[in-house]
Amino acid sequence: MSRASHLFFRFLDILLAALIGAMALMVFVNVILRYTMNSGLPLSDELSRFAFVWLTFIGAVVVYHHRQHMGMETVVAQFGDRGRRVLMGLSDLMILGCAGVLTHGTWKQLPINASMSAPVSGISMAWVYGIGLFTGAGIIAITLERLFRLVTGRITDAEIRGFGGEMEDLYDSPAKTLKAGERAE
Repeated sequence: MSRASHLFFRFLDILLAALIGAMALMVFVNVILRYTMNSGLPLSDELSRFAFVWLTFIGAVVVYHHRQHMGMETVVAQFGDRGRRVLMGLSDLMILGCAGVLTHGTWKQLPINASMSAPVSGISMAWVYGIGLFTGAGIIAITLERLFRLVTGRITDAEIRGFGGEMEDLYDSPAKTLKAGERAE
């Protein structure tokens, strides 16, 4: 992974932590205010909802990058190396199509969302729902890079094993694969 890519995903990790921290703080303050003073901050409610939307969509890109999304490893594990490569290619093509639909749909919906504003903060709703562009484009970029490496034969054996559900850390040092009855130390 290139240094720029590593820094970008590190930035996204920090952004996700900041979003969840801000969301937790806003909700906590509102709970305390409602419990003690029988009132709350409407702006806090609205911004925490927006933070949750951004957290979910940015998190989807990060999870996809790390290949931690749900998969059908039980089925894929039944295939050999060549079958897994074919299934990986088919899977990536389907993901590419779905991400394309998400990106296109968000782009078409953006003018409608830009004409509306949030009831309390007045923020354009394009800022809230426009995150779909980032998510779709991010998943498309990651998928195109993976497909390129798959087609050119640059995909690693560890990635193929990981696609089949064999637990191995692809981003640090290779982990020892345990045989039946062995225990990790």
